[in-house]
Amino acid sequence: MNNWLGNPTFVVYAITCLILSVNVLFLWAYSGFVRYKTKTVMNEEDAARYGAPLAESDPRPVARVLRVHCNAEASIYPFLLLGLVFVLAGGSARTGAIIFGIFTAARLLHSVCYLAHRQPWRTNFFSVGLLATVALIVDIIWLMIQGAPATP
Repeated sequence: MNNWLGNPTFVVYAITCLILSVNVLFLWAYSGFVRYKTKTVMNEEDAARYGAPLAESDPRPVARVLRVHCNAEASIYPFLLLGLVFVLAGGSARTGAIIFGIFTAARLLHSVCYLAHRQPWRTNFFSVGLLATVALIVDIIWLMIQGAPATP
């Protein structure tokens, strides 16, 4: 049995997965908290169960948190899949730590700035996360080129 915890690149990746998953789960739970504060529901059964008014659309505070959550999912899931490819392709722990660390910090700060209505910081952190994703893609391509067998 292969012990992945002995692979430092995997350990860095696993820590990244945990932190980014907590970010997404926090945003998911926070959307429920914000919805509770607005005392509105979107489903008839919830209106009947909780005696809350049925809303045709999400109140602005709820919609904002849902946009933050959706944006996080759209960026984090592809990055995590690419990160796994990086680990499986034999990427170095040092390179992984740099790229994973930059992406993770950028995504956390993006969520904070989005929730706090902070521009241009929100866009800046989104851009840093995007650049980290592009760097990861380039590094994976480089690993694949290096590992490709020579053709006869």
